[in-house]
Amino acid sequence: MSQQQTAPVHHEDHGSTPAAWTAVVLISLAFVLGTLAIILGNWPMFWGSVALVVVGAIAGKVLAMMGFGKKRD
Repeated sequence: MSQQQTAPVHHEDHGSTPAAWTAVVLISLAFVLGTLAIILGNWPMFWGSVALVVVGAIAGKVLAMMGFGKKRD
C-alpha cells in the first residue's frame, strides 16, 4: 500500500459565521420593527430600530475581531 499525499481540501463557508449571523439577525429584526413602526406611525420605535441597525453592525464587527468571524488565510 502506498502512502499518497493529498492536497488539503478548501471548503468555502460563504461567510457563515457566528459574527455574520448575529449581524444579519439583528439588522433583519431592526428592518422588520422599523417597517412596523412606520405602518403604526410610532416614531420612537422607528428610531429605536435605526439604532438597532447600528448595534447589529457594531456587534458583527466586534465578534469578528474577537475571532468569531471568517478566518483569514
